[in-house]
Amino acid sequence: MANSINTPDEYIAQLPFERKKAFEALRQTVLKNLPNGFKEVISYGMIGYVVPHETYPPGYHCSPELPLPFINIANQKNFIALYHMGIYADPDLLGWFQKEYPKYCQTKLDMGKSCIRFKKPDLMPLELIGLLCQKMMPFDWVSRYETQFKKGRK
Repeated sequence: MANSINTPDEYIAQLPFERKKAFEALRQTVLKNLPNGFKEVISYGMIGYVVPHETYPPGYHCSPELPLPFINIANQKNFIALYHMGIYADPDLLGWFQKEYPKYCQTKLDMGKSCIRFKKPDLMPLELIGLLCQKMMPFDWVSRYETQFKKGRK
């Protein structure tokens, strides 16, 4: 996506027509299910859901001027991606998601460390994604982040 995108609505406006409906459904699922305290922003050129500086002043250790990222959604060349840092940092949450995925989706789970790839956007398991979004409150994420990623980086 172009660097001139400043809002989630601008991001969606620039999506290819064939991806907009599925992407907007994903965005609405995240917004509906994410606990209070996260904020929707443009982060790293994607739509991001972050712990804002008002809640966590240190920000992201890699770039402290940025708020702490939690979830990002992005349109990639061959798929729609959901990046969930909680899955990356919490093995129990990852295990839960991997176990539940086949109950909600017929396609094979395609994921990396924090990235869940949906090559068939119309088959995204939105109900499961909603449940995933509900699993971690902002203070849970900050605590996990501080334990997992900030060891020795103060």
